[in-house]
Amino acid sequence: MASRSTDSRTGGGGTSPTIDAVSLAIIEQLQEDGRRPYAAIGKAVGLSEAAVRQRVQKLLDQGVMQIVAVTDPLTVGLRRQAMVGINVEGDLDPVADALTAMPECEYVVMTAGSFDLMVEIVCEDDDHLLEVINRRIRTLPGVRSTESFVYLKLKKQTYMWGTR
Repeated sequence: MASRSTDSRTGGGGTSPTIDAVSLAIIEQLQEDGRRPYAAIGKAVGLSEAAVRQRVQKLLDQGVMQIVAVTDPLTVGLRRQAMVGINVEGDLDPVADALTAMPECEYVVMTAGSFDLMVEIVCEDDDHLLEVINRRIRTLPGVRSTESFVYLKLKKQTYMWGTR
């Protein structure tokens, strides 16, 4: 299970649904195996299958989580990944919205510090990455500068942070 919803992780300022211990336990069960049967989850958390089904649906409806297949980009032909730091003049929202609309941009976050935005990009190869950065990101109105951090080797990628 992976959560990549932009609205559910506002980092403050927005209202977030309250998640109780049982819902966290259900999320943890699904993070271990997103296809785990509701009956097995119910047994582990002390609820009926129907109660688990209702809670899972509520968590999905609230945008707390998504249940998705997570792939290894290399195995599906996406051989180049990079994190790109972007500095923007003026309002960040239009630039962030434009990046969010690009299919290669898997992760877009507004930050404090050296960069205004950080964007994770997944591409087929170096030529594709160059095209995205040079012709599509750097040409966006408001983009002042970019700095690219090309991934050499992915050592850890986990989506378990939701229940720590």
